[in-house]
Amino acid sequence: IRESATLTRDVLEQHFNDLKGTLKKLLDERLMSLMQEVDAIEQESIKPLDECQKLIEHGVSTADDLLREGESAVHGDVGQQNEKLCSFTKKALHIQLDSLPEVPSLVDVPCLSAQLDDCLLTILKDQIFRHGTVASRPPVQLEEFVEKPGGILVRWCKVDDDFIPQDYRLQYRKSTASHFEDVYVGSETEFIVLHIDPNVDYQFRVCARGDGRQEWSPWSVPQIGRTTLVPHEWTTGLEGYSLSSRRNIALRNNSQSCGVLYSKAPTYFCGQTLTFRQVIETVGQPDRRDSLGVCVEQQNGYDSLQRDKAVCISTNGAVFVNGKEMTNQLPAVTSGSTVTFDMEVVQFGPSSNEGGNFKLRVTISSNNREVVFDWVLDQCCVSLYFGCSFSYPGWKVLVF
Repeated sequence: IRESATLTRDVLEQHFNDLKGTLKKLLDERLMSLMQEVDAIEQESIKPLDECQKLIEHGVSTADDLLREGESAVHGDVGQQNEKLCSFTKKALHIQLDSLPEVPSLVDVPCLSAQLDDCLLTILKDQIFRHGTVASRPPVQLEEFVEKPGGILVRWCKVDDDFIPQDYRLQYRKSTASHFEDVYVGSETEFIVLHIDPNVDYQFRVCARGDGRQEWSPWSVPQIGRTTLVPHEWTTGLEGYSLSSRRNIALRNNSQSCGVLYSKAPTYFCGQTLTFRQVIETVGQPDRRDSLGVCVEQQNGYDSLQRDKAVCISTNGAVFVNGKEMTNQLPAVTSGSTVTFDMEVVQFGPSSNEGGNFKLRVTISSNNREVVFDWVLDQCCVSLYFGCSFSYPGWKVLVF
């Protein structure tokens, strides 16, 4: 509680300090804009009045000079009087002392004033008093962590009945990292976070965005999740396949070499879900020998998992158990398809550890359809290899 309260105080203080700085900057910019507008109106309006004043002052000055010259002619010597009067008369004829430049009427002369509406303060006051809230509990919380090979299935739930979520946002970070990073944004309430190092603590948090809103809710309480399961990896060295750097994605390349690409180790355990996903926009040409599935052991020399001690699905949707095709069929595997295998142990007969019968209940799902059957083996087997085989290039499969 103290940690979250301290963090909330810091966030509020920083946010309102930023608002103060931004508001002052906006007010200064608005003031400067209004001042420039006053200067422009003043300069534009005063120019004709200044010109009119100059003409009037020039006319008054000329008339004053002429008046003094006339007085001098009247009071001067008799010999020069006629000459001065003649000069005075000529100047007087050329000066229009009875005309003045047009002076703008008073209604046409601008009178500047500042129009400041006090309602802005009322609006700002109302907005400021409603700005920001303090939530004692986030509307969504993390609910469950499920270990996956090289990943963690994270589930969350809504805890505020009045909150209507539109999207969720999940973030995570290593316990040694300083910053969270987005890993999922969407409407689902669970997500498998891949590329998780086993036996390493990761922190997770989630928030939500209300229906029709832009801002995100407060973050949930961060929680720690980890997986102890090593990631699924394809085995390296098979000429017909190219692998990603983490070896969890296999691409059927243009090599003429064929064969089954197996997992590096028997990392699929009964009780888990094994998922194959097509991660390429276009897929290769399908073939009945194509296969995605699991097997008891690696067996070289085969070009498909459609053999004994293996269950698989072909890209055309056919399901094979120990090399025999079932009557039930799933949809064809296409771009973006996800195929999952779920198995649980069902034992019967003498003790399995002594070589008796051993049965696994298998569920294969693809494109919202599934088949369920029992797979009978002659040995106890709770960890299995997975594999794939494609006859033509272009298929790209992610396993997790």
